[in-house]
Amino acid sequence: MRTTASRLVAVAGVVLLVGMLPWLSNRDPALSILRARSAEQEATPEALAAIRRDLGLDAGPLRMFWDWLTGIASGNPGTSWNTGEPVLPGALDALLVSLTLMGFAMVVAIAVAVLVVVPSVRAGLRGTPRRTGGGIAAALTSMPEFLLASVLVVLGAVWLSFPAYGWNGPEYAVLPALALGLPAGGLIGRLLADAIAVTFTEGWVITWTVAGFSRPQIAVAVLRRALPGLASQIGLVMVGMTGGAVAVEKVFAIPGLGRTTLGDAQSQDLPALQIDIILLLAVSAALGVAAEIGRRLLLGSALHEKAMPIPSGVFHPSPRRWVVPIAAASVLLVMVLAGFPRDGQATTREKFAAPSLAYPFGTDASGRDLLARVADGALRSIGLSLAVTLAALVVGVLLGLIPRASRGLVEVTNAAPPVVTGILIAAIWGPSAGGAAVAVLIVTWAPLAAHTAALVEETHARPYISILPTLGASNARILLCSVVPAVAPVVLRHAMIRLPGVALALAALGFLGLGPQPPNADWGLILSDGVAAVERAPWVAAAPLASLIALAVLAVSLAGATSGRVRRTGSVIEKVDAGGRST
Repeated sequence: MRTTASRLVAVAGVVLLVGMLPWLSNRDPALSILRARSAEQEATPEALAAIRRDLGLDAGPLRMFWDWLTGIASGNPGTSWNTGEPVLPGALDALLVSLTLMGFAMVVAIAVAVLVVVPSVRAGLRGTPRRTGGGIAAALTSMPEFLLASVLVVLGAVWLSFPAYGWNGPEYAVLPALALGLPAGGLIGRLLADAIAVTFTEGWVITWTVAGFSRPQIAVAVLRRALPGLASQIGLVMVGMTGGAVAVEKVFAIPGLGRTTLGDAQSQDLPALQIDIILLLAVSAALGVAAEIGRRLLLGSALHEKAMPIPSGVFHPSPRRWVVPIAAASVLLVMVLAGFPRDGQATTREKFAAPSLAYPFGTDASGRDLLARVADGALRSIGLSLAVTLAALVVGVLLGLIPRASRGLVEVTNAAPPVVTGILIAAIWGPSAGGAAVAVLIVTWAPLAAHTAALVEETHARPYISILPTLGASNARILLCSVVPAVAPVVLRHAMIRLPGVALALAALGFLGLGPQPPNADWGLILSDGVAAVERAPWVAAAPLASLIALAVLAVSLAGATSGRVRRTGSVIEKVDAGGRST
């Protein structure tokens, strides 16, 4: 009952928010329609009143909301304010394009994920399970889709002779699929590699090995065991490919739903924007349900029979693992210290000056010192990204511990890509750094909550947890002393892996004009300038991109360097912490 009530309340809240959007945007809908139809016409009270009468806006928000809701139920969600045409057919055509692009991008993502996972599988089959450093995966994850898209437009169209713009056949999907699939594959591969390394420490793997099962059979079984905890995350990646590919569709001029949604938001065509968001949420919810069904099928009867395998412990990597995070942190620190005293707003220098001793990162289209701007943006971007990630971690863990009460909110929030929430918040409050942070936080906590809930459910199904009540342990003590300590390190590592994604989401909103506004030195704004000149002056985009990669490598490698390993001594598992002390 609590799960059903949670879902009903969450869905009702989203429907109410979208339905009332024309009155939440702090803009007169009649004025938006007048500007869309004729930018030169004077906004006189008479002209505005005529538009309100023509479209029934004078009936008030409640009446308009009821008419919109009944129209949705009858399959007629309204007509465009800009063109006067029904909004549903065009939105469905755009959705079909986005789904096709998502399919091509998932092929690329799966191929990349396989390459990232192979080292963990090989190490586990050799009997030495370990977590990989994840530098390559972190670099892939930190590559902004819109920058990849811009680079691929130049390289792919010139060197590989692929069509760069439009949507007229399968060959048009190659370059945008690479731009979407490479970062997504890096994220999926990194999460799956960690899950596989932990799975290889479970006792059944040794039993299967002794029993004579072949290595391919063990590898398939380990993969099946590792996938359930990540099913919801894979579903979220597909959600991002469907509706979050706004920048990629914009760069490649693909008539998909993401680009359509952005255009409708910018033109204030709110009836079209409403149906765009409803379709995105519907498809995303369907993907979330499919992921949950897949997770249940993979787990099988072990979940209900309280027979989930128990990992041996956590990993303790070699002290050499600290080399990578220290190096990445040093790069960022040196950049900030070198660039912070410099003036990043002065425009007296040569435009697009190449990197030199005077200007190590070169200058941008306005002649501003890129080192100073990237250093200034680092303080804003890294600080804001870290704050959003930590807030999402706290909210995600707390709500993940009460999965039934929060299930509906998690499912609805999972269905909203960051760009969609950014568009909604920008439509209500206007573009700003704070609005971008809130938009990213709204969608960042949900994957962590879903991961927490899945891990809590699997932990509760372990045999030693199921017998604790018979030993007198209360539910609160079981949760705080046994379940949370088993779940928290995994979710914390997941949060650190998502830190680059948070930085990218903030940068993407800045790139699309939904975040900080000029002349702020935000990495997204710097990348936006760099993308426009990537062929003429690639160093404009290379400077913030290198910073994003350094941040990604720092977050992922730091999460790996702080984990522990286990020693097996007979039937006893000895946990070794970073200082060499054992328990």
